[in-house]
Amino acid sequence: MKIKSGYMLREIGGESIVVPVGSRTVDLRGIIKLNDTAAFLWKKLEKECSRQQLVDDLLQEFDVDEQTASHDVDKFIENLNQNNLTE
Repeated sequence: MKIKSGYMLREIGGESIVVPVGSRTVDLRGIIKLNDTAAFLWKKLEKECSRQQLVDDLLQEFDVDEQTASHDVDKFIENLNQNNLTE
């Protein structure tokens, strides 16, 4: 799984914001603001990785249990898929 090309994560005023570039500007209506966990996952998904890799990376980076990490990853992936942001 991977983020579609044409979207970039930028930090603006201390906030993590997803910015469409090129032809993707017509696909995205509005702004996507990410919290720290979502920005961390987004960065991982800029390169190809699996769901389990995301869970493992969350467990290493944040003080959460495996159930919480799995839930957070699933919810994030669901949101990305609903917004057609993954390949």
